Amino acid sequence: MTTVVVVHSVTRLEAPAAGVIAVTGSHGGLFAAVTAARHRVAAAVFNDAGLGRDRAGVSGLAWLDRYAVPGIAVSHLSAPIGDGQAVLDTGVVSVVNETAAAHGCRPGQPARVAVSMEFAAPSDLDFADDVEEARHTLAPGVVGLDSVSLVTPADRDLVVVTGSHGALLGGVPASAVKVDVRAAVFNDAGGGPDGRGTTRLPALAARGIPAVTVGADTARIGDARSTYADGIVTVVNEPAAAAGIRPGMTVPQVVSRVRRHTPKEAS
Repeated sequence: MTTVVVVHSVTRLEAPAAGVIAVTGSHGGLFAAVTAARHRVAAAVFNDAGLGRDRAGVSGLAWLDRYAVPGIAVSHLSAPIGDGQAVLDTGVVSVVNETAAAHGCRPGQPARVAVSMEFAAPSDLDFADDVEEARHTLAPGVVGLDSVSLVTPADRDLVVVTGSHGALLGGVPASAVKVDVRAAVFNDAGGGPDGRGTTRLPALAARGIPAVTVGADTARIGDARSTYADGIVTVVNEPAAAAGIRPGMTVPQVVSRVRRHTPKEAS
């Protein structure tokens, strides 16, 4: 039986991962699919992130078909995003790609049934040069990251607009953002069970960092440029609210409020 590896984020797959079934807490967008495929996994399981705008929450599954890699997504209502173990334990399949369907995977299956299928270890994959850079300069002082995993210490004083979901990885507060950035924007991934798609926000509030989510139906998850151009704010944390940021705002409006706001120094 093929080995199953569970990770809260596909970015946490470690080499060697070739030939394993990767069960992840990540959304099923393009960045996540490419990351899984580059590890040469036999199959990959994701969270559908509420599907969202242009079905971006599962857009990576069709890309995996190009390389005959089975791609599976579970409903965001069956398992919280950012929790790979929950995806395996309670996830119910919502979307499969053609390659996974050929192996017997079907919507409605428990994730444990889907991963029990026999998946062949992949041969060497020759990836086409069809994946764009995942880091973008969006405006002065504003960087777009298709995945928050790409943040670096150089981003400390920047507003970081991400394509990532707003859930803590495995519920760990330190996973919210690796660096104390000026502010952060995420996708709410459809909310999910108990609003788990926004749990990074209170964790960042504890660090004094303004943070918001935008609606998955307004911006394509996994696409920082869509977050910036299309996203409408759904949830804000306390530092963001103190800066005058409210649900219903656009991301450029969020950036403007962050720039104008200077927290009062403690007396």
